[in-house]
Amino acid sequence: MTAEFTTDRDRIQNTALRIHGDFRGTFSVETIERLLADSIEQLSNGAATTAFVPLLAERFTKERLRAVAKVERPKTNNKPTVLFLCVHNAGRSQMAAGWLQHLAGDQVDVLSGGSAPAEQVNASAIESMNEVGIDIASSYPKPWTQETLKFADVVVTMGCGDACPVIPGKRYVDWEIDDPASKALAEIRPIRDDIEQRVRRLMSELSIGPEQQGV
Repeated sequence: MTAEFTTDRDRIQNTALRIHGDFRGTFSVETIERLLADSIEQLSNGAATTAFVPLLAERFTKERLRAVAKVERPKTNNKPTVLFLCVHNAGRSQMAAGWLQHLAGDQVDVLSGGSAPAEQVNASAIESMNEVGIDIASSYPKPWTQETLKFADVVVTMGCGDACPVIPGKRYVDWEIDDPASKALAEIRPIRDDIEQRVRRLMSELSIGPEQQGV
């Protein structure tokens, strides 16, 4: 993030106004500004390069606002929300989110996060998913938040240990999956395929079928 973005109130307000257009009647501009500032801070912490933080903070803020809105509204459908958590939100959790979104489509809301988000999604993980026709290149590592935790019906943890948050009443599933970090593409393919099978089993437990025939 540039220093100008953090100090220029006009730019923050303009971004909040733009976001407000999607949430008019649900959140005030002031509420959006506060959440935007927090998203900027969280995505900036420890970042070596911050050029894309303003854009990612806008996306992150919208995700958090959608979560809050759905938690506060009476549930009108049975669509489940699944949150995938790992350490860096750069490999396993992104691949799992990609698989679930690809297979289930709009039958489920899919979120992901990390305890110590990386700078970017693992390039080899992206390549391995591309091989099976799933594009996760536009995804970005981000921390989990209280909003997304409250929104989730199922929390799938992958290697974050004691750092994984625990909320009473939530359904938790722990997947023991190798971390693809620093692994070659050939080593990541079996991880990708393992995650696919786990996602399919989770879908079956949630009574969700593949969106497309033959998938």
